[in-house]
Amino acid sequence: MIRATFYCPFFIYLILLRRKNSIANNYNPNQKGKKNFNNKNTDLVNDNIRFPKVLVIGPEGEQLGVMSRNDALRKADEYSLDLLCVAPNAETPVCKIINYGKYRFEAQKKAKEAKKNQRVVEIKEIQLTPQIGEHDLQVKVKAAIKFLEDGNKIKVGVRYKGRQLAHVEVGEAVLNRFIELIGEAGNVDKAPQLEGRWLNAIISSKIKK
Repeated sequence: MIRATFYCPFFIYLILLRRKNSIANNYNPNQKGKKNFNNKNTDLVNDNIRFPKVLVIGPEGEQLGVMSRNDALRKADEYSLDLLCVAPNAETPVCKIINYGKYRFEAQKKAKEAKKNQRVVEIKEIQLTPQIGEHDLQVKVKAAIKFLEDGNKIKVGVRYKGRQLAHVEVGEAVLNRFIELIGEAGNVDKAPQLEGRWLNAIISSKIKK
């Protein structure tokens, strides 16, 4: 019992000493007062940088030279900023001292703007018949113009049934009339062409969005 009591404080001392050395070896000055950007983020920033030596660029674009990872982190801490690796594949990885929170905000803002301005062009299909009446044709034209105003393309087709295929010119007249009524709302990308029992044409929008 006496021997156990004697060695117990000694073992506790060894454990505390090991823990202190471990903390010292893994010291990272950026942890103080800074966020650890590790939430599903692929950027190499602060703690995520593992290269032993890096070329450091200052916040004003000036070269601060090649230094160890810890020295680079300490240098960033002197500016109260973050260390971001901007060229990990370089012979000596390049890191820049920046305000990473602001950098991420600007990058996300640009991504949102690019997504907002990106538009997927859809192809809307409109079907006609060789015997379509003028009123119904006007309704189809009105819908087509609306599609074109939204920046979409139109695939308009006349379907022939049975013996109607023997009088292709009737469907051609209907389709040409349709294109004429579209007027300045669209451009004919593909002129009327017979494909099986369908006479098809493709019209694109003149409106750039």
